[in-house]
Amino acid sequence: MNTLEAIERRRSIRRFKSAPFSRETIEKLLHAATQSPSAKNRQPWRFVVVEGEHYRAQMVRIMRDKVNYLKEKGLETGSSEWSAKAMSEAPVTIFVFNGESINDTSEVSWSLVDVQSIGAAIQNMLLAAQEMDLGSLWICDVYYAYDDLCQWLGRDDQMIAAVSIGYPDEAPGPRPRRPWEEVTTWLD
Repeated sequence: MNTLEAIERRRSIRRFKSAPFSRETIEKLLHAATQSPSAKNRQPWRFVVVEGEHYRAQMVRIMRDKVNYLKEKGLETGSSEWSAKAMSEAPVTIFVFNGESINDTSEVSWSLVDVQSIGAAIQNMLLAAQEMDLGSLWICDVYYAYDDLCQWLGRDDQMIAAVSIGYPDEAPGPRPRRPWEEVTTWLD
């Protein structure tokens, strides 16, 4: 499969088979992520891999407890319940952090640049998963349980997202996309 085919075929997978895959496969995904372009070569990405029934169950419990708490308060929880279900099914979830996060507001531009680099790393991981016939889901619903998950993972840097990975147990069709002609302005 070439890169353009991987881009066309990649889908967000929300249902996974329980079949595990090798640590070598996870390492290949992480290697692909670290080959991403990085502004000023800062390489801000940091990864925490969650696998194994015990740790997956803890992760999902934290997500579900926080979502239930927010719902009891009458607050919006978006698609976080579906994300927690996907995380419970996927054999692996990789949390992605900005290891170069800066809390000084005068350095906001670096934070924005780092997040762009991390987005490229996540996209590389998703495309590599597609190449290996794995499904993936880029999850930002982890923000609903941000503090609880960071504490559980022992991290004090900025959590950007999580990516659940496994063999897909669904084959969704393409989602609607705006044509490039609709979102592009030419100056010539």
